[in-house]
Amino acid sequence: MPIIKEDMSKFLPILLFLINIFYVSALDLPVAQISDDSSLRFRLKDTWFLDTPRRVLAQSARIELLPTGERVEVKTTEGREDFILMLSREQMTGRIAAGNEPALARRPAGQFPGWAQGSWILSRNKRTGEANLIRIFLRSDQNTFIQFRPFTADKCLMDAVVYGAYVTRSLPVALPPPPLTSGSTPQTPPAVSTAQNAFERLYTMPLNEILKLTDGKFSVKYFEPNPSIYSDSRTFIAQVRAKIGGLRYADDGAIDENGNYVFINNLQNQNPATAGLNCSGFLKWMVDGMIRHITGSRLLITPLRQPFGERGSSFTINWEERRDVFFGLDWIRNLAAEANSALRSPMYRSLEEFEIRRDNFSTLMVSENRTLVDRSYPGFLNEAGYGIEGLRPLLYTLAIDEPYSFYLASVNMEVSTPSSPRGTPRLRQYFHTAAFVPYFDEYGVFRIVVFESAAETSFNAFRSRYNLNHFVNLVKVPVPVRFDP
Repeated sequence: MPIIKEDMSKFLPILLFLINIFYVSALDLPVAQISDDSSLRFRLKDTWFLDTPRRVLAQSARIELLPTGERVEVKTTEGREDFILMLSREQMTGRIAAGNEPALARRPAGQFPGWAQGSWILSRNKRTGEANLIRIFLRSDQNTFIQFRPFTADKCLMDAVVYGAYVTRSLPVALPPPPLTSGSTPQTPPAVSTAQNAFERLYTMPLNEILKLTDGKFSVKYFEPNPSIYSDSRTFIAQVRAKIGGLRYADDGAIDENGNYVFINNLQNQNPATAGLNCSGFLKWMVDGMIRHITGSRLLITPLRQPFGERGSSFTINWEERRDVFFGLDWIRNLAAEANSALRSPMYRSLEEFEIRRDNFSTLMVSENRTLVDRSYPGFLNEAGYGIEGLRPLLYTLAIDEPYSFYLASVNMEVSTPSSPRGTPRLRQYFHTAAFVPYFDEYGVFRIVVFESAAETSFNAFRSRYNLNHFVNLVKVPVPVRFDP
């Protein structure tokens, strides 16, 4: 992937401060209901935001109160080239009612992690004192935030970041003129209006007014999920977990339409003593459990291996039978077609209805040698899917956009077999399948459950197995209300 050359090292101390912090469960408010702290920022402006770096860094941390009674910790953190001023809201705890667990009202947790909803950060250069970044956390999640950067004498630039992906990147935001004094004449403007002067107008503006400056071009939906609408996902996860304990892994293993453990390749019965499922057979087990009560039977294995939709070329067709390169792709597409047909309607069994091809972002923020850089991200690629490095933010945005769906995935990369004769071409091979269930739990925390190869694993474990050469193709499947494998 190409690298966009940009020195973002001045932002690194902020991110490093926020890494590996214990996540306190929090039930956040809609963005419009975040309590206003502009009066506090007004009081701090001269002594913390505009004073010399030496004097600001000499300030002691202290607790301030908002008009609502909420507590905010004000403190500084020093980096190599910059220092940051933090207005850290007190973390709140709370949850919606879930299952037999009653709802818990929001209440203070006594912690100030720096990323609790409403927290506000200003980054300034230690030598010049100039501001270079304002970051605001609209959710109690260190991986989601908006930020503003100086640009011109009447504009700043806005970014919105979710799990390292820019869902809004360098959006020019027009800033209002300086406020009026107690009389009716404007304040005396600086001799030369600069980007720094304009940027400082954000210091005392209420959050809702700042967001209005985006003129509707910022999609706030990615920062205010509703945990209550993911109840079916949470129930489905619990049902799969309850049934998965009796399974074991077996290479090439699946359950046929009659409930027998067989080998996918030849449909011969497995040895009962070692019978099990491989990654593909396991996904079939999941889909069978979702639709069998509707269709009356389990799916046949052979049709799931048939080519589905666009893939390959006149060149690759000569190698398909020998290398079976598209097995994983055809398998998840056929499973998705059957699931969507049964749970929604036969009209939803087409590739256009269930294959994920949207591009919610085109740039990723990544750390390379302790320096943050922006890496371009091409989104969906034909014959490949999505680069593995963008999978987490992609699943986050999909959880918001498609709250009643989960995803079957096929991992692929260009490979050649070790035993291939000289001259054998490298071909893209779909070699592993898995299921991802992205959702928000009853505390409003984003999670991704991974089911693969007859077990539940973690997203971090899944991600760590692959590198930038790996891609993932995704198909959408409705979250069922009943699961009975």
